[in-house]
Amino acid sequence: MSSLTGVKASFAALCALFISTNTAIPAQAGATPWMQTGAVTSQPIGHYEFCQKYRGECSVRSKSTVAPRVTARGWAAIRQVNASVNRQIAPVTDIQLNGRDEVWSYPKAQGDCEDFALEKRRRLMQKGFSAGNLLMTVVRKPDGEGHAVLTVRTAQGDFVLDNLDNSVRLWTHTPYRFLKRQATNHSGRWVTIDNGGEVLVGSVGN
Repeated sequence: MSSLTGVKASFAALCALFISTNTAIPAQAGATPWMQTGAVTSQPIGHYEFCQKYRGECSVRSKSTVAPRVTARGWAAIRQVNASVNRQIAPVTDIQLNGRDEVWSYPKAQGDCEDFALEKRRRLMQKGFSAGNLLMTVVRKPDGEGHAVLTVRTAQGDFVLDNLDNSVRLWTHTPYRFLKRQATNHSGRWVTIDNGGEVLVGSVGN
């Protein structure tokens, strides 16, 4: 009975994160709330090396399903994780931290943009979010520099968790040009984003 109760409690917790409520939907405006993804593309070299170390993180296969509608409790968890990681981790470049570019890793006290995104992904998965809805994403900043963020895929749209912004924003409400992201059905594959462009981070072929 205690085991059954635990299962019911876990299910209830997930429902609290994902079952639809009208008040849970953030206000939206603009054209398309979801990214339109295309063909399989090259994997960032830093993510490839990360996958060699954490093979289990990059072999998750998910069924292609409709993105879940996140509740008010779910949005609170997303915002809390974004703000807490931004507060707890000091931003430094890969060169400063590791002596070379494109080192993707879980941060301890310091990290580059992709390290922030990896940690947010890990914490949200621990809270019950699916790997297929937490997608590492490569973008181009307005100054032309490459940058990495975490995309949270929801029925309300694709939202961005960014180490440069404590607010969780719909992807169309950011200043970035979106290039590619993890595939929803395979955490070790990457796909293009239809408004893409030249990728700025090092990549390896498929």
